[in-house]
Amino acid sequence: MADLPPSVTAHPWHGVSLGTGAPDIVTCYIEIVPTDTVKYEVDKPSGILRVDRPQRFSNVIPSLYGFLPQTYCAEDLAARCMSRTKRQGIVGDGDPLDVCVLSERVIAHGGVLCAARPIGGFRMIDGGQADDKIVAVLVGDSVYGDAKELTDLPKMLVTRLEHYFLTYKHDPAGAAGNTVEIAETYDAAEARAVIEASRSDYARHYRG
Repeated sequence: MADLPPSVTAHPWHGVSLGTGAPDIVTCYIEIVPTDTVKYEVDKPSGILRVDRPQRFSNVIPSLYGFLPQTYCAEDLAARCMSRTKRQGIVGDGDPLDVCVLSERVIAHGGVLCAARPIGGFRMIDGGQADDKIVAVLVGDSVYGDAKELTDLPKMLVTRLEHYFLTYKHDPAGAAGNTVEIAETYDAAEARAVIEASRSDYARHYRG
């Protein structure tokens, strides 16, 4: 790929490498941080961080949250979900693979890159779509940096992450119902396999 002119910013999904150490150490693009009361999301055509929606309820993400560059949730990721859950008819959600990054240090805003180690994840199914959430720890973090598995974390922290993803789309009035479920909580080895499946999907859909 040709070098970009100095005035052009790389697209965080397509123009940033996942890293030479992937899937053991991955580059993450952070969209939102725990203090955000607005959900930000990368605009896919431009790569610019945009306002997706105000957070409607009091629950906020208990970690840094974003996605893994040059990943995509499509056929291979859906096939892995169906194989592990023994279900049929699951499709990928058509987005890059989501990631939660744990850090003891406050990062004030999104729109930044960081290096993290995957230690597990949640096999989330949202309305029949595979929507995995990788859980990772910030490389070098003084509190979480040595964690290798989800079981190395305080149980309540994992519970808070699960609770957020099970409720962040829920309408208390019951207008639309809650179609989100966590079908499996998995370890670091499975997290790496999920990342590789999403890289394969990305290569199929976006390379060549």
